[in-house]
Amino acid sequence: MSRIVYVNGEYLPEEEAKVSVFDRGFLFADGVYEVTSVLGGKLIDFEGHKIRLQRSLNELDMPAPEAMDDLLEIHRELVTKNEIEDGLVYLQITRGAPSDRDFAFPGPDVKPTLVLFTQNKPGLATAPLAKVGIKVISVEDIRWGRRDIKTVQLLYPSMGKMMAKKAGADDAWMIEDGFVTEGTSNNAYIVKGNKIITRALSNDILHGITRAAVLRFAREAQMEVEERNFTIEEAKEADEAFITSASMFVMPVVSVDGVTLGDGTPGNVAPRLREIYLDESLKTAI
Repeated sequence: MSRIVYVNGEYLPEEEAKVSVFDRGFLFADGVYEVTSVLGGKLIDFEGHKIRLQRSLNELDMPAPEAMDDLLEIHRELVTKNEIEDGLVYLQITRGAPSDRDFAFPGPDVKPTLVLFTQNKPGLATAPLAKVGIKVISVEDIRWGRRDIKTVQLLYPSMGKMMAKKAGADDAWMIEDGFVTEGTSNNAYIVKGNKIITRALSNDILHGITRAAVLRFAREAQMEVEERNFTIEEAKEADEAFITSASMFVMPVVSVDGVTLGDGTPGNVAPRLREIYLDESLKTAI
């Protein structure tokens, strides 16, 4: 069965889905996106993703193509139509498709483009990688200064992923002024003496929805959390490390720039946080 996608008010087989060559997402990366996980046919942290989407639109002075409350029904319909038990729903809004290419924003007569599609990921919550952890390398962070806006400007993070792959690693942590900002598609953490350390929120990093939930659950579990900058040298000397994202939840990191953390296996904190996050998030999934 062909995957059903949503484009500007229509549910279509993916082969029939089309967006204009003049769409500003294609020409200028003038768009924002969100990715929501699906577990057991239900959406995880949807409200947080919806709120962040509205914030991204506001920061770019971009109108919403649909009322925020209507997006839930579209997500649910796609999950049903594509029979997604475990997977992801990707949503993208761009500033639309004027009649020609122009650096200036189009007028109010040009409606934003709204695209959603699903990805089927059986066993998303039980990924074998979570049992062994991932390896990361460090790369220079040369992205623009508004990383708190979840835009579709993802070329450099993609390059970072490829640099990691070439080095025999799984992901890259980006470094600015000597400090770790975040991973290519995730927030970064280290653990030292049972203290969880992660960079504080600012324009320098994405305000992760999974990050917010995990830190809340950590504090509720009486874990110590410190939000501050940390260096890659600190990361190499950490007891353990991990990342968080909507698609990987809490994923242990066992190697940084070729330096093995601990005994090279996931420690105690990251697996426990992953367990708590999944248990608690499933309780509120919709």
